[in-house]
Amino acid sequence: MASLLTNAAAMTALQTLASTNKSLDTTQNRISTGMRISTASDGAAYWSIATTMRSDNKSLSAVQDSLGLGAATVDVQYTALEATVKELTEIGKLLVSAKTPGVNRGQIQEDIKARLGQMSSIASSSVFNSENWLSVDSAAADFNKDKSVVASFSRVGDAISIETIKVDVNEIKLYDANTGATAVGTAPTADAAGFALGAVKVGGQGLFDSQWAITTSDGAATPAYTAQTLSIKDLDISALTDSAADQEKLTAYIEIVDAALSKLTDGASNLGAVKNRIDTQKDFVQALTDAIGRGIGQLVDADMNAESTRLQALQTQQQLGIQALSIANSNSQNILSLFRG
Repeated sequence: MASLLTNAAAMTALQTLASTNKSLDTTQNRISTGMRISTASDGAAYWSIATTMRSDNKSLSAVQDSLGLGAATVDVQYTALEATVKELTEIGKLLVSAKTPGVNRGQIQEDIKARLGQMSSIASSSVFNSENWLSVDSAAADFNKDKSVVASFSRVGDAISIETIKVDVNEIKLYDANTGATAVGTAPTADAAGFALGAVKVGGQGLFDSQWAITTSDGAATPAYTAQTLSIKDLDISALTDSAADQEKLTAYIEIVDAALSKLTDGASNLGAVKNRIDTQKDFVQALTDAIGRGIGQLVDADMNAESTRLQALQTQQQLGIQALSIANSNSQNILSLFRG
């Protein structure tokens, strides 16, 4: 039925054209942004997940920065410990050579003194980002023996977890300005057979400025054993002679240096393990960040191949819709022609 008041064909054509234009706007927005879901109205569930994961990825980026800073700090401390191990090893060799009868122990002491000074210089200069773990002051108000490096960030539901890699400074410190540090051991005594036990670190300061104790003999036929204490930084053999008692002291000094070297090596090994763990964690966090980024892309990124094809189809539909609307609007003109003579 032809009607002047209602043009059903034009209404249908107009609705079709409006739907096509809306789809065309959506497709053009996806192409311009590169995203299938760019706002909550495009898909609330996926948009919420993607937004949360982007936030987590930013947190992981901060973790990467922390790991980088931690790796640099640990590397500086580890490098200093390696250098110190070499210097202390040389001091041990010099002490062994000092047991040779007739040797000039004054000259050997000069060499020992130089190496002790070098170790002190190494410890005081091992600073990165104002952090020095080898030369500390445990009496300072801001001192914390536990140094932490943020290693990971994770989310399960609404619960957030942050993991850290910790280093106990007390296990690796070489010098501690706190002279009131709590003692950590007791002096050894001779056993039942009369042999002295090994060297023990009894002071609570650093490895080199703490007091070390060892039981020594006076070298007599019926020896008397006494506890000797000294710090490695104050090691001095210049006044020692070839006497049996002084030879016993040299042996004690060698044992102290050897015990300190063992602790120093353990500290360097532990710090090296931390260094490797941080490097491994850096690689993992980078891989995790990339994986989360890919996951977000799967949720919200537009398929540009599909969208470009859809754009061409919609543009064609738009042109046909305009043409159909034009034809429908011409129907009223056709009705008018019926009344012409």
